[in-house]
Amino acid sequence: MTNVTNAGIAIQTSGIHHVSLRTTDLARARVFYIDRLGFPLLMEQPGLVIFAAGSTAIALDAPGPDTAPSDRFNPMRVGLDHLALACHDANELRRVTAALTAAGVENTGIKLDPTLNKEYVAFKDPDGIAWEFYTA
Repeated sequence: MTNVTNAGIAIQTSGIHHVSLRTTDLARARVFYIDRLGFPLLMEQPGLVIFAAGSTAIALDAPGPDTAPSDRFNPMRVGLDHLALACHDANELRRVTAALTAAGVENTGIKLDPTLNKEYVAFKDPDGIAWEFYTA
C-alpha cells in the first residue's frame, strides 16, 4: 500500500521538465518557433524538434498517424488551455509585443489580467495553440 499523508502525495519538484506539443505540420511549427519567435534549438531529429523556453524544454512532435490535417487546437476541450511564459520586465513585454506584430504574428497587444493585475500579450501558433507572455 502506498503511504499517503493528509497532504496527498506531496510531490517534490523543481517545476516543469518539458512540454510536448503535437503539430499538424512539423516543418511549419519549426519555422514559427525557431525562425520567427527565435527560441534556441536544442535538438532536431525526424519527427521531433526541441527548443528552449527559458529553462523549460518544449518538444514539437510530428502529426500522429490519426491526426487530420485540418485538426486545430481548441482551448475549450478538456486538456491544455494555454501555455504562459514568464516575463520579468515590462520593457521586455513591450519589446516582444512589438516584435510579434512586426513578424506578422497576430496577437492581443498588451492586456491586463484583472484577476492577478498582471500584464500579458497572447498569441497563437500555426495550429492555434494559445500562448501568453505574462509578467511574473
